[in-house]
Amino acid sequence: MLWEFRNPVGIVTKGSLIERDLDLLEPMAREGLVQVFLSIGTLDGEIARTLEPRAAAPYRRVETVRRLSERGVPCGTLVAPVIPFLNDKDMEAVFEAVSEAGAAHGRIHAVAASLGGEGSLQGLARAELSAQGETCHGAHPRHARRTRNDPQFGSRMKGEGQYAELLRKRFEIACKRLGLNAGGRKRLDSTKFRRPDPPQRKLF
Repeated sequence: MLWEFRNPVGIVTKGSLIERDLDLLEPMAREGLVQVFLSIGTLDGEIARTLEPRAAAPYRRVETVRRLSERGVPCGTLVAPVIPFLNDKDMEAVFEAVSEAGAAHGRIHAVAASLGGEGSLQGLARAELSAQGETCHGAHPRHARRTRNDPQFGSRMKGEGQYAELLRKRFEIACKRLGLNAGGRKRLDSTKFRRPDPPQRKLF
């Protein structure tokens, strides 16, 4: 339906099944209608299996970036969640891998810990770990204890404080070195949208 009506779309996924839609994504990419982000929080298979037991393996997601890029589909990666002392060390390695695979864009979501009182980095790591159940808590109990949710609009999933600032600087340096985000993120083309005929019915 998206291709039929030339509806622009941005896709974020942790899986590789998106490769099945390459016959649709390729012509959409030629029209400037699609951009895909693969979420890759780490290249460490053991950590990935603990945090995301039902998602594709990290190496498989990098391969998906490669296959999409080879077919002309604009790709990027989203490094998330970033959890202090667990996978924060992996950010540069992830960007290096996807850059080599053909990705043009990189982003991070800092999901992090309370590391020593007010003003330290806060985020969603506890919620992320809790969502994975006892397996994750058993494997990384100290990370679950150190983290807490930040419900405030604007700071949620961004983090604040010295650790967050250090993470942002590392992100900027890595992107600049690898040529990610060069020239900014291109906007999708919404001018080609086709209205359904006959038009959709109104809900009210």
